Amino acid sequence: MTFIDFSSRPPVPELTLPPTEHLKNYRRVYASSEALVDKELGPEALQDYLATYERLGAEAVVLKARDLTSTFGVKIPNEAVAAFCKSHGDRFIGFAGVDPHRGMAAVRELEHAVRELGLCGLNIQGFEHKLPINDKLLYPLYAKCVELDIPVNIHCGMNFSTATAATFGHPAALDEVLMHFPELRVCASPPGWPWVSELLAVAWRHPNLWIGIVAMRPKLLALPNSGYEALLQYGKTILKGRMIFGSGYPMMPVERSLQELHDLQLPGDIQDLWLKGNAKNFLRR
Repeated sequence: MTFIDFSSRPPVPELTLPPTEHLKNYRRVYASSEALVDKELGPEALQDYLATYERLGAEAVVLKARDLTSTFGVKIPNEAVAAFCKSHGDRFIGFAGVDPHRGMAAVRELEHAVRELGLCGLNIQGFEHKLPINDKLLYPLYAKCVELDIPVNIHCGMNFSTATAATFGHPAALDEVLMHFPELRVCASPPGWPWVSELLAVAWRHPNLWIGIVAMRPKLLALPNSGYEALLQYGKTILKGRMIFGSGYPMMPVERSLQELHDLQLPGDIQDLWLKGNAKNFLRR
């Protein structure tokens, strides 16, 4: 069946952050998964990347810009994401990344990215901006997302950077944001570990919050004592319409992630929702 990958990064230099100290610990944590992925950049790697999604039947793949200029001095530009999407067809969907520390300049940049560059959402990696999810610096961006009727992806849960606080991704802060912005469409990804129960509670409370099964091994949802088990229980029942699959490539291999999700043996209609239907609703695609 076809699927939507809500998190992927093509192996091209313009969409790859240079080596940075703040992500050094990520390379340790994800070493075993990343070892299964060819991390070389260039035309051959790109062709393999595009062929993989063609072979697996991807309906859409979401790429995300990041602007960490104020905190870590690096970025994946909106223009580069937009250019890739334009060059490689309707399968690829771009989310903008802006630096919230730039205030109204960031708001204007987001509007330009959507109206002029054709990007379709906003990516907020709060731990890389050193901001909690409910920081008021982010509120003008949330308001602009509502105005533009675009969704926002918000990093949720533990981060493994030792250059920034783990608690920036605590899902309890999402509750305040969604109380203030009830029209805002949010996908919390990755799915909140080790505060999974808190994220599920916020999602049950707010119907405009989706949960991204992103940058993690889906098999953990069925592994006792992993801390992810409740996602499977709620994702098969009251929140079955709110789970969204994303490989997190190149942190995780796409095909292995898909296989592990299939191995969860979800009922067919629910598996279809996780793999595509929920993302289509979130993206309004």
